[in-house]
Amino acid sequence: MVGTAAQSVQALASSLGALPPEFVRPEHEQPRATTFRGAAPPEIPVINMSSPGAWRRMAEAAAEWGIFQVVCHGVPAEAVAELQRVGRGFFALPQEEKQRYAMDPAEGKTEGYGSTLRKGDLEGKKAWADFLFHNVAPPAAVNHAVWPESPEGYREANEAYCGHMLRLTRELFGRLSAELGLQEGAMAEAFGGDDVVLLQKINFYPPCPQPELALGLAPHTDMSTLTVLLPDEVQGLQVFKDGCWYDVNYVPGALIIHIGDQIEIMSNGRYKAVLHRTTVSREKTRMSWPVFVEPPPEHAVGPHPQLVTDEFPAKYKAKKFKDYKYCKINKLPQ
Repeated sequence: MVGTAAQSVQALASSLGALPPEFVRPEHEQPRATTFRGAAPPEIPVINMSSPGAWRRMAEAAAEWGIFQVVCHGVPAEAVAELQRVGRGFFALPQEEKQRYAMDPAEGKTEGYGSTLRKGDLEGKKAWADFLFHNVAPPAAVNHAVWPESPEGYREANEAYCGHMLRLTRELFGRLSAELGLQEGAMAEAFGGDDVVLLQKINFYPPCPQPELALGLAPHTDMSTLTVLLPDEVQGLQVFKDGCWYDVNYVPGALIIHIGDQIEIMSNGRYKAVLHRTTVSREKTRMSWPVFVEPPPEHAVGPHPQLVTDEFPAKYKAKKFKDYKYCKINKLPQ
C-alpha cells in the first residue's frame, strides 16, 4: 500500500521498486494487453487549419473519431514554450512548496495542486498522475490565489496562452457549427457565449516501475465542450475506436482537439465525445497541458432545436452543466 508520508505520485515514484497493488489496473485495462499492436493502425487525423477543406475534414474527424490534431493553428511557438517552461518549473519545486497550492474539496478548494493518491475509482484503483488546475477565463471565474507564484512568469504565461485559446475556441466553435448546417455563432451561444469557462490543467506523469500494468488516467470522455491538449514528446495518449486502443502519435507543433460530452449533446450525437486514456513510461516523465472549455455552471445544454427532427429525435436531455457534472462525477444516471 502507498505510505502515508507520500503526498504525490511524483514523491512516491522516487522511492519505489515495484508498483503498489492499488495502481495495478484490471487485466482488461492493462496497456500491455489492450493496446493495438498491428502493423498499420488507422491514423488520427492531422489537419492543417490553413488548407482548403480543413473545416470539412475536422467535422468528419469529430464525427468519426471525436479527436483530431491541428497544425498551423495560429498559437505562437513562443507562447507554447513559455507555458511549458513555467509548468515544468512548478513541478520541479520542492514538495512543500507545491503543497502551498493544494486543493482541498472539503474546505471548498476545488482548484489547485492535487494527486490521484487522494482517491481511487470504484474498484479502489488509482491512476499514476499528479496535476495542477485552475480557471483562466472569464475574469469573474479566476482566483489568482490558487495560481503559483513560482516559477517567475507563471501568471503572464498562462494569461497569454489563454488569449490564444479563446481565439482558437471561437474559431473551432464557428466552423464546427457551420458544418452542422447551423449559423457560425450557434455553438458558442449554446455553450454560454462570452461566459464560457476555460480551465487550464497540467498533468504530470512521473516514471513508473511497471508501466505495462498502470494508467496515468483511466478511460473517460471529457465533460467539456471541447478540450485543447498541448502534449509533450513522450508517448501516452490513447483513444478507443472499433474495440481497440490506439496511440495518438506526437506531431511537433500540433494541438490535439478532443470533442467533449457537451458538443456531443448539442450536436444530438453527430459529433462524438472521444473515449481516451493515458499510459505512462518506465524511464521518462510525461506532461500535458489540456485546456477544458466548459459552459458556465448554471447554463443548460441540450440538443440544438434545428438538429432535432422526426427522423433524428433528441438523444439527450437538456441539463445545467453543474448538474451534468455532478451526475457524471458521482456516476449517477444522467
